[in-house]
Amino acid sequence: MSKEEDNKAVVVRWFTEFWGKDVNLDVVDEIAHPDMLLQYSLHEPRRGREDIKAFMTDFRAAFPDLNFWGTADLIAEGDYVVGQWEGGGTHTGAAWDDLLPGYEGLPAATGLKMHFTGKTVLKVVDGLIVEENGLDDGLTAMMQLGLIKKA
Repeated sequence: MSKEEDNKAVVVRWFTEFWGKDVNLDVVDEIAHPDMLLQYSLHEPRRGREDIKAFMTDFRAAFPDLNFWGTADLIAEGDYVVGQWEGGGTHTGAAWDDLLPGYEGLPAATGLKMHFTGKTVLKVVDGLIVEENGLDDGLTAMMQLGLIKKA
């Protein structure tokens, strides 16, 4: 397989095991670089395996049915893989405040649902994800969760 195909295989595994319906946090230790950067517009940036695992643990504690899936074929060039996705979940769990500064979080179990889309660029070097940088439709999610009011 080509380098691009190898990198896409790493990203497919990441999307399935980290972001998919049934999380497997062991995947972080297996295919994330020890100093990996995870950055999305909805959340504070996270760096390193333990911080990334804590992010997902807290996210899923608040949204137990959290699930994201690809909506188009991955595109790869060199070390970079680009994916398009959608997903969300229902806030039936713990209080949640993993938002950018200036936004209030949610108290426990509001029952509110979020469903949104995004694009992600991942950098894969020697079989490890070094960076995941995504642009999500966080505005839609925040409006669905009542954190931002429509004008």
